Amino acid sequence: MILIPGFKKKAVGVFGLGVSGLATCEALVASGASVYTWDENAKAREKTTSTEYLSEHPKKWPWDELAAVVVSPGIPLTHPKPHAIVRKSETHNIPVIGDTQLFAMAINALPEAERPKVVMVTGSNGKSTTTMLIGHILKEAGEVVQVGGNIGEAVLSLSALKKGAIYVLEMSSFQLDLTRSLRANVAVFLNLSPDHIDRHGDLAGYFKAKKRIFLNQTAEDTAVICVDDDHTQELCTELIANGGRKVIPVSSQCTLGGGAYALDGKLYYNFDGKTSLAGDLAGAHGLRGPHNHQNAAAAFAVCAQFGVAPTMFIRGAERFESLAHRMEEVARIGKVLFVNDSKATNADAAARALNTFDHIYWIAGGRPKKDGVSSLVGAMASRLESVCKVYLIGEAAGEFEKELGAAVDCVQCGDLKTAVMRAKEDAAASDHTSPVVLLSPACASYDQFPNFIERGNSFREYASEMLQANGEAA
Repeated sequence: MILIPGFKKKAVGVFGLGVSGLATCEALVASGASVYTWDENAKAREKTTSTEYLSEHPKKWPWDELAAVVVSPGIPLTHPKPHAIVRKSETHNIPVIGDTQLFAMAINALPEAERPKVVMVTGSNGKSTTTMLIGHILKEAGEVVQVGGNIGEAVLSLSALKKGAIYVLEMSSFQLDLTRSLRANVAVFLNLSPDHIDRHGDLAGYFKAKKRIFLNQTAEDTAVICVDDDHTQELCTELIANGGRKVIPVSSQCTLGGGAYALDGKLYYNFDGKTSLAGDLAGAHGLRGPHNHQNAAAAFAVCAQFGVAPTMFIRGAERFESLAHRMEEVARIGKVLFVNDSKATNADAAARALNTFDHIYWIAGGRPKKDGVSSLVGAMASRLESVCKVYLIGEAAGEFEKELGAAVDCVQCGDLKTAVMRAKEDAAASDHTSPVVLLSPACASYDQFPNFIERGNSFREYASEMLQANGEAA
């Protein structure tokens, strides 16, 4: 647990009692604060029973005494409109912050020489894999590493701050919006595609939130930026022109005169004016596909800043296992491979999976994002031989058929179980030697599942049931 100096005998409100909210309560109480809590979900409030931060409605909070209000990343700050707790805080001139800002305050209270290093990773897609890969490689290199933030453990649940340790944090746009003074010794920006527009107003607002990852960096710090989309390419050029930090571009699409890049499954780097081969990623089975090679190039650029040799990075990458719900191979029934890519909640993420496999029986749909899958139509047209059919579910099913129907056969399935069953039947009956049933929804899950994890778990469960029915071990 990480304690936060300066909060002893101070009152703090915590709104939102999920994993990060409860960790915040525990850390604040241990730091000597009086903590007032609330969550709009009754079951979440029940978790505070028999604690020192028993929930009570914000109307009963001592607003004239509160030093801060810590909100869950899911609480709207500006769009579609500020949440009531945000408006209430603003009327009382109380700062609204997130748990990552408390983490920043804990670090900033330490003498410079005693501070741990912080690596922060953001982007529309790939940030979880990149975060975990960096942590994995650095641990194998013998570093003391803590990994958390938007993935795994809440940041305040990580081990106490320690000189020489490295904290590797995944940062969402929501978390960055709630963080003011956290300095990343190494900040990674992977890519940008339309997402969370409802929370940020437009793409410009979303991009602005993501760019906050570079706030507070100094000339001693490093920015690692993938330059495979127009937005990040312009950002990289801007940061290089402005100076003030070391900038390392990375790519999985082109050769770079400086930085790190992956081409044809091989990883190259040029940090000192000479291009060298780091190694072959063919043996890194948990990092298959060009998008994961982009993640690997970014992770390599980060790890190199901590002295990790190329050969050590490649060996570590070969031992890295793909994350759950991210192109996760969950079963094989006969010749049919089942791949769980439930984390693909937007079209760009789904496109990455579609470009990784051949002979795909694609399950898509859910609660659609603003631009649907219109951006995939061109890609689908060029991959008709690979995408055999699309099995549509959820609220987006009708809209997706209109967008994709001219490019590929669409099957209306309604729910995920039906889609898995029909996709499996068609794949098994096909002439292909290794067809893939791919769940890569290009949508949020909230119409039929509470989150992408439950959606992915259900897919895995349905595949397991079919495996057992087929007389094979699960």
